[in-house]
Amino acid sequence: MPDTTETHLIVVDPDADFLEWAAAHLKAQGVTISTFERAEEALAAYQKKRADLVLSEVRLNNTTGIELLKRLRQTDPQAMVILSSSTATTSHVIEAMRLGAYDVLGKERLPYELRSVVESALNSIEARAATRAQAAEVPPESIQETIIGRSPAMQEVFKLIGRVSRSDAPVMITGESGCGKELVAGAIHKFSPRAQKEFAAINITAIPDNLIESEIFGHEKGSFTGAVNQRVGRFEQCDGGTLFLDEIGDMPLAVQSKLLRVLQEGQYSRVGSNQTLKTDVRVLAATNKNLEEEVSKGTFREDLFYRLNVVRIHIPPLRERREDVRLLAEFFLHRLSTRRRGPQMRFTDDALDMLDAYDWPGNVRELENTIQRACALCNSDVLLPSDIPLGSKGSRHHSPTSTVTRMRDALSMLISIAETSPDIELLPWVERELSRLAYRHFAEDPERTTRFLGVDNALLQSHLSAPAVKKAPLESPAAPAVKKTRKAS
Repeated sequence: MPDTTETHLIVVDPDADFLEWAAAHLKAQGVTISTFERAEEALAAYQKKRADLVLSEVRLNNTTGIELLKRLRQTDPQAMVILSSSTATTSHVIEAMRLGAYDVLGKERLPYELRSVVESALNSIEARAATRAQAAEVPPESIQETIIGRSPAMQEVFKLIGRVSRSDAPVMITGESGCGKELVAGAIHKFSPRAQKEFAAINITAIPDNLIESEIFGHEKGSFTGAVNQRVGRFEQCDGGTLFLDEIGDMPLAVQSKLLRVLQEGQYSRVGSNQTLKTDVRVLAATNKNLEEEVSKGTFREDLFYRLNVVRIHIPPLRERREDVRLLAEFFLHRLSTRRRGPQMRFTDDALDMLDAYDWPGNVRELENTIQRACALCNSDVLLPSDIPLGSKGSRHHSPTSTVTRMRDALSMLISIAETSPDIELLPWVERELSRLAYRHFAEDPERTTRFLGVDNALLQSHLSAPAVKKAPLESPAAPAVKKTRKAS
C-alpha cells in the first residue's frame, strides 16, 4: 500500500467469507478497512466519513455495484471505485468505466491483482483531483450484447470503450478483418452523449474512389456527370452525431486532405460548391492496415494519421482469445434459434471442442457465418462436428480421429432422438439392436459378430433372443434427485 499515515478502504460484498478474505488480503500498516454486506450501509458510512477507495461486488442484495457507483459519485464526484464480479456482462464493464470506475476485475483475478490495482488507484488520487463532467446515462438494456468476450484482452477493450465514450476525441480502431471494429464504434456512440443523434458507417473500400468525396461531403446538382440532384453528405447527415470511417487506410489522398480540414476546423464544402458548411461530428476510424507503414510509403497523410490516432483501440484476433470462442458460438446459435422460432439448438461437446481448436482466420465474422451455415444445413436441433463446415470453401471438418468422431456424432444423435421416445430404455435397447444388426451384417456368423462386438457367444445369444425392452413400471422407486451445479465461468 502507499506510504500514508491513514488510508481508509470500504469493501462491499454480500458474501461474508469474501469480506473476511478481502480484509485479510488488503491488511497493511496505516490502512483501515471497513466491510459491509449491503450497499446502503456502505453508502451511509462513506457519506459520514469519506473513504479513499471503495471495492464493491457488481451483484449486491437489492441493488447493483453500478447503482452504488452512481450514488457514490453523486455524493463525491471524485469517489474512487473498483468493481469486481465473476458474472459481469459487457454492458456492466463498459457502463462502469464510463461512469468513472477505476477498474472492473473478475473475481478469479483478485488473489493475483487486487493489491496492485488498489495501490495503483490510491497512487492516482491526486492526478484525478479535477472533477470531470459525466455523460448522460444510457440505459444498459439499450445496448445489445453483441460485443462479447470474457478474455482479459476483450475486458480491456470494454474498459477503453467506457473511457473514450465520455469524450469527443477521435478514436482509431485497429484489428484484422472480421474482428468487430464496427461493433466497437457503435458501442462508443451508444454510450456517448451523442447517443440520441445519428450514427453512420462508411466502408471506404465499398465505394468507388471518384464517389467517396461525394459520399462523405455531399455534392451540388451538376457538379459532375450523373449529379442530377443535390446530395447531402454523411457529415451533414450526422451533424451532432458520430461518423465511422471503416478501412480508412484505403481513402484517396485528395479526400484525406479535405477530411483533415474537417477535423481541424469543423468546416467543409460540398463537391461543386463554394459555400462553407460547419459540422459537429465525432469521427471514429478503423483499419486492418499498418497506418504507420502507409505513412512512411506516402499513401497516408502523416498529419491526418495523428489527428485520427488520438486514442487507439486494438481488437485482438479470435485465435488469440480462444476462451471467447464458445461464448460467441453459443450466443450466435441462441440468436439464430430465436429468430427462426424453432427449438433451441445446441452443440455437442465434441462440436465445441472442434470450434475451440480452429484458428478462425476470418475471426468473429467467420465464426458467425459458420454457425449460420451449420444451422441451415443440419438435420436436427443438435449440432455435431460433422454438421459444422470449416475453412474458406465451407468443407466439412475431418480430423485424424474422424471414425471416433463420427461414432460419437451418431451416439449424440441417438440420445437426442431417444429423448422423444419415452417407452425405450436406451442402453438395453442399444445392446440388443446393435447385436442384431451386427449379426445380420456379418451374415449371421456368430464368431465374427462376437469378435467385432467384444462379447462372448452367450451374451450375444441373450441379446438376439431378448424381447423388446420397455421402461420399468411407474411404481418402481425413482432414483434420488441430483442437484446440478454450474461450472464457474
